[in-house]
Amino acid sequence: MEQDKVTAFLERFVCDLGATGAAGSVVIGHRLGLYEALADGPATPEQFAERTGCHRRYLTEWLCGQAAGGYVEYDPGSGTFSLTEEQAYCLADPEGPNLAAAFRVVLGYLRAEERITEAFRTGEGVGWHEHDEDVFIGCDAFYRPGYVAELVRTWIPALDGVDAKLSAAGRVADLGCGLGSSSLLIAEAYPRTTVSGSDCHAESIELARKKAAEAGLSDRVSFEVATAQTFTGTGYDLVAMFDCLHDMGDPVGAARRVRQSLAPDGTWLLVEPAASDRIEDNLNPVGRLFYSGSTFLCVPNGLSQPGGYALGAQAGETAIREIVVEAGFTRFRKAAQTGFNAVYEIRR
Repeated sequence: MEQDKVTAFLERFVCDLGATGAAGSVVIGHRLGLYEALADGPATPEQFAERTGCHRRYLTEWLCGQAAGGYVEYDPGSGTFSLTEEQAYCLADPEGPNLAAAFRVVLGYLRAEERITEAFRTGEGVGWHEHDEDVFIGCDAFYRPGYVAELVRTWIPALDGVDAKLSAAGRVADLGCGLGSSSLLIAEAYPRTTVSGSDCHAESIELARKKAAEAGLSDRVSFEVATAQTFTGTGYDLVAMFDCLHDMGDPVGAARRVRQSLAPDGTWLLVEPAASDRIEDNLNPVGRLFYSGSTFLCVPNGLSQPGGYALGAQAGETAIREIVVEAGFTRFRKAAQTGFNAVYEIRR
């Protein structure tokens, strides 16, 4: 045993344990609007307490911890804390990536640790609907900025002829739509298109309907509680799935239903986590992030459903292609890719 390697591992442990504990502090900042308040300008803990109405002593500890983690800045000369432009964009800007929401997802799924531990022993599943609501709400808040940045600007235009169809007057099915952010973005971008969103989680669909009503889009966007194997409708120009096929117990059955629902020249837009077919290529920070979420959310959900699949969030392109081909599709290509997602165009 080499002492320098032990030391290096302990350093990694300290970073990981500190980050784990800091997740709660980030969520507190998110819930209380502390990042937005600090984006208004530098402040001492006393000034920040006046600005936020929160207790000075709690804020002092929170600010120091955030500074230690590099999430806020500290100026020893003035004793003030602040956010850089970049930190404010990532943590406080409503048009930014809303990174704090991701910590809400993690804290939400960690509340199921005891159940997941028992599932390791029994092999039983834990359904999406059995998790804390922070998982559903946090996922929507965290994924939405990515959809805003990529869905209409990049992903749909990367598909052959789809942008023109939706601009003219298309029909879209958004499967596994969650709280409906992707459905609403498509409807807003294509005012002649109708969108039918579906999800097996009733509480998410209820929130999606409220969002559609608030956005004034209920006349063109509808939502139903249904699985990807049972959603209604046919003749769709576009069927979209965003980060959900790998969660399903029967992805082949879902793919077959998608094929059945498409118009003869329709397109299936499938967005999945970016992953290599080789495990060793996924052993990096992004892979670690996906494997952790998959252990608590994706694999347990797949095992909770009939079908026998539990692909997980790092299934890789080959596994996805095999499902698509088994369902009867003949055309499959990667149309785009980001640092986190692979975007597939699938046709009959």
